[in-house]
Amino acid sequence: MSRRSRSTGLSAKAAERLRPLLESFVASTDARSRIGFDPVEFPHRYSDPRDIEVSALLAAALAYGRADLFRPKVDALLRRMGASPAAFVRELEVAGARELLHGFVYRFNVGTDVAVLLLGMGRALREHGSLEALFVRGWEAHGSMHGALSDFTAALRDVPMGELRRVLGKERGLHHLLPSPLGPGAAKRLNLYLRWMVRGPDAVDFGIWKRMPASALVIPLDTHIGRIARHLGLTRRSDLSWRTAEEVTASLRRLDEADPVRYDFALCHYGMSGVCPAKPVAENCAKCLLLPSCAVGPRVLKMKPRGV
Repeated sequence: MSRRSRSTGLSAKAAERLRPLLESFVASTDARSRIGFDPVEFPHRYSDPRDIEVSALLAAALAYGRADLFRPKVDALLRRMGASPAAFVRELEVAGARELLHGFVYRFNVGTDVAVLLLGMGRALREHGSLEALFVRGWEAHGSMHGALSDFTAALRDVPMGELRRVLGKERGLHHLLPSPLGPGAAKRLNLYLRWMVRGPDAVDFGIWKRMPASALVIPLDTHIGRIARHLGLTRRSDLSWRTAEEVTASLRRLDEADPVRYDFALCHYGMSGVCPAKPVAENCAKCLLLPSCAVGPRVLKMKPRGV
């Protein structure tokens, strides 16, 4: 096997060593206490599956940058959308989008960008009954997560752009909000949305989409997951690309073939909370349940490296 084609993911031996450590790590994570620091807090306000999937996609789409900046934006939009976000988008027209989103700005995105998302979700509910049905159409056509997501975002963006531009102005960061075509990036926020919808139900994820297997999900790769994944030998790749996300997911499938991304919440929040930061903290490394499988912690503590 050539060097280029050799896998850089988790070996079978390393998987056997890591599995019990990671199981203990996940079990020790107080997921409920972390929901308030996560955009998943917004769909947890609702009980109807349609309200959950609509509010979740809005929250995931805007969940970039600092949480203290995007959370008020999502909260304000959902409050103005009323008790049922699904009913709101199902009835939404361009005039209503203008009333809701006139003057909206969040970093890369302006009101027109968000209006496309809301109108697209409304059209999906009217024509397919659910966002799940729209997504599954792409999944069945392509048989791949990348292809299904590409179809999903393209369908959501199929709204009257000319009319929107006249009343709200030109779009600015639409490709960032709803990338189409999907491209080589990790599509972290879209994969995060899928994790919420498909896996579970548990304290965090909803499991309301029943037509997709959790085994097909791809890890929502961000800087925290990427860093910890390299520490644990899930990948040697340093870029935040779809290829890296697939490689990390393939490594996690060695630990749990049926539900590989169930480790995501605990690992991501380990980084988000500052317990496992970019610059390691020796005191934290010493107490880490994952230390025996970590490539960095033993060096910080001047211990023998793993496998020695």
